[in-house]
Amino acid sequence: MTRTFHGDSYVDNYEWFRDATNPELLAHLEAENAWTQERTEHLEGLREQITAEISSRTRQTDISIAHREGDWWYYQRTWEGRQYPVLYRLPDRDGSRPDVNALGGEKDGPSGEQVVWDGNELAEGSEFFALSDFAPAPDGKLGAMGVDFTGDEHFALRIFDIQTGHVVDDAVSGLGYGLVWTTDGSHVVYSRVDEAWRTWQIWLHEVGTPAEKDRLLYQEDDDRFDVIHTASRDGQWIVVQSVSRTTSEVRLFSAAHPLAAPLVVCHRRDGLEYSVEPAGDHLIIVHNANVPDFEVATAPLVTSTPDEWITRLAPQPGERINEVQAFRDFAVVAMRSAGRTQLRVLPRQPEEAHPETARRGGRFLEPHEREVWGEPVIISSEEMATIALEPAPYWASTDVVYTVESLLTPPTQIAYTVASGESTVLKTLDVPNYDRSAYTQQEVWVEVTDGTQVPMTLAYRSDVTADGTNPGYMYGYGSYEVSNDPYFRPALISLLQRGVVVAWTHVRGGGEMGRAWYDNGKLLHKCNTFTDFVDCAAWLEENAWVAPGRLAAEGGSAGGLLMGAVANIAPERFRAILAGVPFVDALTTILMPDMPLTVGEWEEWGNPIESAEVYQYMKSYSPVENVKHCEYPAILATTSLNDIRVSYVEPTKWVQVLRATTTNDEIERPILEKIEMVAGHAGTSGRYNRWQNRAFELAWLLDQIGAA
Repeated sequence: MTRTFHGDSYVDNYEWFRDATNPELLAHLEAENAWTQERTEHLEGLREQITAEISSRTRQTDISIAHREGDWWYYQRTWEGRQYPVLYRLPDRDGSRPDVNALGGEKDGPSGEQVVWDGNELAEGSEFFALSDFAPAPDGKLGAMGVDFTGDEHFALRIFDIQTGHVVDDAVSGLGYGLVWTTDGSHVVYSRVDEAWRTWQIWLHEVGTPAEKDRLLYQEDDDRFDVIHTASRDGQWIVVQSVSRTTSEVRLFSAAHPLAAPLVVCHRRDGLEYSVEPAGDHLIIVHNANVPDFEVATAPLVTSTPDEWITRLAPQPGERINEVQAFRDFAVVAMRSAGRTQLRVLPRQPEEAHPETARRGGRFLEPHEREVWGEPVIISSEEMATIALEPAPYWASTDVVYTVESLLTPPTQIAYTVASGESTVLKTLDVPNYDRSAYTQQEVWVEVTDGTQVPMTLAYRSDVTADGTNPGYMYGYGSYEVSNDPYFRPALISLLQRGVVVAWTHVRGGGEMGRAWYDNGKLLHKCNTFTDFVDCAAWLEENAWVAPGRLAAEGGSAGGLLMGAVANIAPERFRAILAGVPFVDALTTILMPDMPLTVGEWEEWGNPIESAEVYQYMKSYSPVENVKHCEYPAILATTSLNDIRVSYVEPTKWVQVLRATTTNDEIERPILEKIEMVAGHAGTSGRYNRWQNRAFELAWLLDQIGAA
C-alpha cells in the first residue's frame, strides 16, 4: 500500500496485517510466537527462578484495607493458589473502621462477612477475565458489574443479588466503563462506545427490563470528546463529563430523577478544562481559566462562568493542582509541589462560627460564597515517594486515606483524621524475603540538550558504586501529562538484587513538573520526550553508573513510542529494549480517523491530515518510518490481539521493518515479538499469569545486559 499526504508518499508493505480475519495473519502471529519461544528457550530456568522470586516476595494470602459504601465496609482478599481476588463486605456497626484482619474470611460466617463476588468463580473456564467496575446499589441489596472475557474492553452488564449471588439481569452488553445507580436502586446508568472505541453515550437501564427499553441520557457528537460518568459522593448527582485533551464540559443529572433536564455547570469553551465535585449545596471546581496549573474554586448549583467562581486555593510557582475530593466536613486536594506529590486537606468550618459571612453589603450570600475553610493541612511524603488518595466513596468520611510508596518502599495506607489531626497507619504491604535496608535510592537532575533540568530517580543495591561496570535499566513514559511517579513492584527487586542500576525517568510530556512540562513534550515539541530520555541514558554512562553496552530500556503504550524513537535516535546507547504494546506506527494511525481513539488524539499529537507541518514532524519521529541501516539494540515487542488502544498491527509491522533494515545478528541481538492471542492492552489477566509474563520479559532483559 502507498500512503500519500501533502505530496509525500510512503510505501507500507505490511498494512495487510490489519485484516484480522486473514488466516495468513494468524499464521504469521503464531509463527512469531514460536520463533520467540525458540530464541528464548535457553532462559526457561531463569524465567522459573524469577517467577519464584516474585512469588516469594508476595504475601499471597492477604487482605486489603476496608472502605465504606453506604452501610457496608468492602475489602478484598487474595488466597494462595488463586488467580483473582474475592470481594467481601461487612455491615457497619458503630461508624468506625473494622479490623478486617481479625476476621476469618468465611462465606457468610459468624462475623457477618459476606462474599460479594469471587473473581475465580467468575473467570472459571475463561482464558481472560476483567471487571470494568463494581457498584453496590444504595440499599446494598444488589450489585452491578461489567465483565470482559476477551480483553477488548467491551463489557457485559451483570446485576446480581449480593446475598444469594443470583443474577437478576444480564440483558445489556457492549458497555464501556462506569456504572452508577439511581437513588432508589431501580436503574443503572452505563456508557457505550462507538466504532472508534470512543465513549460517547450515557444510557439509563431499568433493572429487569430488556435493553431495548433503555433510555439515552446524553450523546457526545464531537469526535474529539470522550464521556466519563461517576456518582457524586453526596449521592445527589450523576456527574457526566465530556473531555478532550484541551477542553471539558460537565453536566449534572439528578440521581433521583435522571430523566430530568441536566444542569450544565459551565458551557464548553476551547481551552477551558474543569472538573466538578458536588458538595451538598454548592460545587467545588478545579479549573484552568485563570492559571495553566489550575486552581480550586467554589460555585453555585446553577449554570455559571469562571468569572462567578470564587477561588479557594491557587497554585504557587512550581505547583500543579490535579483534583479535589469533596466530603461533608472537608475537601482534599491532590497536587504536585516542586515535582513531588502532595495532599492538602481543607477543613470546612461551620457557618455559625463565622456569622459575619451570612450577609455582606446588605444581602444574604449564596452558599458557595459563605463557605469558610480552615487553614490547609499539608500531607507530604519522603523524597522520591509517591502519595496518592485511596478510593473514598462515603460522603460522611471523617478521615483522609492515602497511600505512600516508592521504588523501594512498599505501599503504606495511612488515615489522617481531620478533626483531631492524628494519622494512623492502616496497612503496610508485607513483602517477605525483602530487606529494604539493602537498597538505596536517590534523585538526580540531568541537564539535557536544551539546558532543561530533568529529574530521574535511581535505585540500586547499596553495595553498588558508580564504577563504570554496572548493568542498567531505564523506564520511561512521557505523554498525556501522566506523571511517571515511582511505585513499588516486587518484580523490580529481581533486577536490583542482581546489581542492576534502575533509573526511573521523568521526561517532558508527563506531568511531573506542571502543565508546562507536558506542553513541552507534546504536539510540535514531542521530540523533547525522546531526547530527554537519550540524554538521561548518556548521563548514566558518563557518570559511571552504567557500563557501556549494558543498558536496557522499557516503556509501554505511548512509552513504547518512546522506545521506538530512542532506538532510532541513539541505537548505540542501548543494549536491549522492551517495548510493551508500543505505539510505533504513530503517523499511520493518526492519519486514520476511523481507527479507535484517533480523532481525540489530534490534540495530543497534532492533526497530520490538515497540517503539512504536523505531518512532517510526526514523520520525522514515527518509529516504523525512521529505522536505520545499522546495528540496533536487541528488541522484544509485546502485544495482544484484542488490544483496542494500540493495535497489534503496529508492533507487528515494526518488527518486520527492523529485521529488514537493521544489521543485527539474529543470535546476539534478536528482534522478537510476543503476542497474547486472548488479551487486551493490559496483557493477560490473573496474577500468576502476569508473574510468568513479567518473568519472561525480565529474564530476556537480564540475559541481554549480562546480569542473568
